[in-house]
Amino acid sequence: MATILVVGLLYYRPLKSYVETKSSLDQRAAQVRELRAQRDELARQVAEADTPEALARRARRLGLVKPGERLFIVKGIDEWKARQKTRIGGGG
Repeated sequence: MATILVVGLLYYRPLKSYVETKSSLDQRAAQVRELRAQRDELARQVAEADTPEALARRARRLGLVKPGERLFIVKGIDEWKARQKTRIGGGG
């Protein structure tokens, strides 16, 4: 009986270390998967940002227009949408 107890005590530390290491490895593997997914998403965004359509969208956001076009600035759209919602919701 004492022999089994001694053998059990001798195996306790390595077994505990193994379980802790495995848990840590599983956590790191999950982090690696998450970081790879982020990397893939960023690579997709970079590739998409290089298209002519994306360049045109960014230029429009900056207020740039193509030669021959006229720029119109419309203000108060959010307020107008809010009034429309209350009209539709309140009158029904």
